Amino acid sequence: MRITQEADDAVRIIDCLVARDKRLDARTISDTTGVTLRFTLKILRKLVKNGIVKSFLGASGGYELAKKPEKINLREVIEAVDGPIAINRCLSGNMPCGLAEAECSCYYHQIFANISKTIQEQLESVSFEKSIRNSR
Repeated sequence: MRITQEADDAVRIIDCLVARDKRLDARTISDTTGVTLRFTLKILRKLVKNGIVKSFLGASGGYELAKKPEKINLREVIEAVDGPIAINRCLSGNMPCGLAEAECSCYYHQIFANISKTIQEQLESVSFEKSIRNSR
């Protein structure tokens, strides 16, 4: 499993919103994080769609967190942009295991499932509340 650049950027965007603790426009977020404006907007759309960030229109518009930082975790942010986390394609919902119904089911399927579960639990255990404590 590898965290994509988009997921990495999404984490930095959330971190920026946590650190500033106010509504920010996309350009400010882009300038602060070093993520291009176009990519920032793309990521923000996904974060809004998944209920992590709220968007506001108008002169005082912009983006802010939809929930408290302690209620947002790394897994949620990564999956908002990358989809479900799985270390093997047979564990992702998109491509079912071809051996699942075969008489000789794959020995490694359960091993990979356990590893994926551990990774997911670790990512869930890291909230952005920790980001606040580390930035002050």
